[in-house]
Amino acid sequence: MASLGSRPAGSVQPAIAGAESYTDAEVMLRVKAGDQSAFDYLVQKYRRPLVSFMYRMARNTAAAEDLAQEVFLRVYRSRQTYEASAKFTTWLYRIATNLAVNHARDTRHERPEVTVSLDEPDEETGTTLDVADGTMTAEEALVRRERMAAIRSKVEALPERQKLAVIMHKYQQMDYKQIADVLKLSESATKSLLFRAYQTLREQLKEFL
Repeated sequence: MASLGSRPAGSVQPAIAGAESYTDAEVMLRVKAGDQSAFDYLVQKYRRPLVSFMYRMARNTAAAEDLAQEVFLRVYRSRQTYEASAKFTTWLYRIATNLAVNHARDTRHERPEVTVSLDEPDEETGTTLDVADGTMTAEEALVRRERMAAIRSKVEALPERQKLAVIMHKYQQMDYKQIADVLKLSESATKSLLFRAYQTLREQLKEFL
């Protein structure tokens, strides 16, 4: 199997010609049939979202990279048994969720990596906290950083399933049905799960709202 990191970061060149016209499930069926370039395309498309998802679960950059790579290894190893009965992303994030939960349980007593950088994107706007651009004072940037740190801390403290649902909903932009499929819940149960999670977060973060 080709190295998962063989393509340059930010590359947008499709690994297979006309890939945009295929669904992800169709691309995965090509992987099943032995098309290595189809697998490279899926790695290229989902590597960054998966690293982001894993980082929000593990709070450690190296662990997030390793876990994302393990997801793709499991996808590759499972290619012969893949059936396009559900959305590819549902299958992918189910694998990722299982790995993330197991990792969190195995490392729950370890201290998370401390990451403080003004270059880190705001979790709501996606923009960086660049004080030099004149749009934000140093004090405003500090308040924003404190708010982001508080949000992270409270999300991490949620019950496991609520935490997973919030990360998928808020940060991975997955809809209720996708989250329900990944967590093997009904849509109504997923909405209730998210409602309780966001209610808890609003209550605990009211000083920042």
